[in-house]
Amino acid sequence: MDLSLTLRFRPPELYLIPGKSTSPIYFPGKQYLPIIPRLKTNLVTTLSTPRPHLVLKAKIRSPLEGVSEEMNAIAFQNLDFAPARRRVRLAFVEVQRQLDHCLFKMAPTGIRTEEWYERNSRGMEIFCKSWMPEPGVRIKGALFFCHGYGDTCTFFFEGIAKYIAASGYAVYALDHPGFGLSEGLHGYIPSFDELAYNVIENYSKIKGRPELRGLRCFLLGQSMGGAVALKVHLKEPRGWNGVILVAPMCKIAEDVKPPAPVLKVLTLMSKVMPKAKLFPQKDLAELAFRELRKRKMAAYNVISYNEQTRLKTAVELLKVTSEIEKQVEKVSSPLLILHGAADKVTDPLVSQFLYEKASAKDKTLKLYDDGYHCILEGEPDDRIFRVLNDIVSWLDSRCSLD
Repeated sequence: MDLSLTLRFRPPELYLIPGKSTSPIYFPGKQYLPIIPRLKTNLVTTLSTPRPHLVLKAKIRSPLEGVSEEMNAIAFQNLDFAPARRRVRLAFVEVQRQLDHCLFKMAPTGIRTEEWYERNSRGMEIFCKSWMPEPGVRIKGALFFCHGYGDTCTFFFEGIAKYIAASGYAVYALDHPGFGLSEGLHGYIPSFDELAYNVIENYSKIKGRPELRGLRCFLLGQSMGGAVALKVHLKEPRGWNGVILVAPMCKIAEDVKPPAPVLKVLTLMSKVMPKAKLFPQKDLAELAFRELRKRKMAAYNVISYNEQTRLKTAVELLKVTSEIEKQVEKVSSPLLILHGAADKVTDPLVSQFLYEKASAKDKTLKLYDDGYHCILEGEPDDRIFRVLNDIVSWLDSRCSLD
């Protein structure tokens, strides 16, 4: 039996770096939330092998235009393990700096940055980075970032972090295990609870630094990172002074939720072959980025996970949204929820659901007209800075310099 279990993605159209040729190519863009469709089954019979078998289809990736064949060879090597991802990131630093995006071109200067690896209790090296205000600027508070499924903390978030740091905040981020520059099989989430515990463990160490003593600390989670932030809050309700969620993944829309029998099959298969990948068919990038020009740039985050979603990862994502949905009344932290009103990746009605059900007395929901999923990266420049200003204003109103 040919079990074509699919997580639907279709890669976006890309062009060259600005100033180069504009011949379109196809390459997987930034993706956050796998959408699980119905299970399709087709009977396959062979004379030599009468037993049922699973067919996993390979994906053909088109080369990145605007870079040399040598750079393409670097980008398209096997990125299953962290050493390869670290080499690729290093090779593409200058290419990324040339991208004509407001988060790169208009990033504040003078921000102090630091990168390091922290070994967690499971023995894994976790990549961490900080962005601090200019010397002499008093720090108002600290913001800790949880990135999304197809994201890292070293691409678009660089510009976001610099903007918030320039507003007087210490900003910290890490790559989840199996993502970005951290150790772990690429794109593999054996347990969503482990993601949350990793955040708690590493950020607890940072919160203990002398420079943060007495300061208020906030979590910022985007898409899948929103689910991570909510899990962290539910595990330590008094650990944070507030939670900011951007297009959070906290409930699977009914029209894309798999039927119970299909979920059972997925769960069973994930126990037999948890690391197996599924074939992507649906393009979320064109739904995530409203501006085509910015959508093309997402492909240059070359160490983000854009391959087929692994079986166990898919099951864990479905599982965590179900868990959060059942516990939204326990969300008690001061809460800021930001969502594009036209988001078709994570439904803004889910954010409305979270806002209404959360027990927090201090809670705010902002919906942005015509906004897509990536309201911090894929919208017109003025909209991006409006969202950033909304975040800073909310932080300012909850932090005191006294």
